[in-house]
Amino acid sequence: MNTVLELRRVTKTYSRSHLGRTAYSRGIVELDLTVPEGESFGLLGLNGSGKTTTFKLVLGLLRPTSGEVRVLGRSPHESATLAQVGFLPELPYFYPFLTPCEALGFYGRLSGLKEEELPERIARTLEVVGLGAHAERRMGEFSKGMVQRVGLAQAVLHDPRLVILDEPVSGLDPLAITEFREFLGGLRGRGKTLVVSSHSISELEKLCDRVGILKEGRLVRTIAQKEWEAAGAGLEGLFVETVR
Repeated sequence: MNTVLELRRVTKTYSRSHLGRTAYSRGIVELDLTVPEGESFGLLGLNGSGKTTTFKLVLGLLRPTSGEVRVLGRSPHESATLAQVGFLPELPYFYPFLTPCEALGFYGRLSGLKEEELPERIARTLEVVGLGAHAERRMGEFSKGMVQRVGLAQAVLHDPRLVILDEPVSGLDPLAITEFREFLGGLRGRGKTLVVSSHSISELEKLCDRVGILKEGRLVRTIAQKEWEAAGAGLEGLFVETVR
């Protein structure tokens, strides 16, 4: 099975200077992580545990202080790599005067999609995320949940092999969460690789094959689905036991 995401002994150290003094802090410490193609992998941890740093390294927004990050076998800083990655941030933001069609056109061009295929692909993607009827509305009129759906649409518009989702159900109502879960299940059925971060442990239980627990920048435990299903307290109990 092909490896889609690999971090080898990755450490990221931040430095901050003030009044002639430099302070150092570590985002992640000697992180080893491998995610094979087609897997849905969850990242779980308390605030400040290193989830955001990990995502930024994978997306090429940061460079590791030491260690190596490989995405689809290549550097995450190559445009050819990023063209195969989709990302939904925790709080997606779009210019409020744009429509979903206009915003997705912009992101589609950034991802290298051909101009002639954009209209049909945008229309199909908006239908899939439940926004087909709102394609020409300005997003300044949208609820938080609708903006989240546009964020999901831009993450999958270019049909990436790896989809990274940071708090994907934030702002969604219960029905939308169910529809969202079904959509992600469809991505998995097509062989896409998912990496999901969420404070909703129950959602990770439903979405993921494995979950990695980060504590103070270190990956302290990786739990397979069969393990939390066999545990009396489920994934939540194993998480609390680990971070304590």
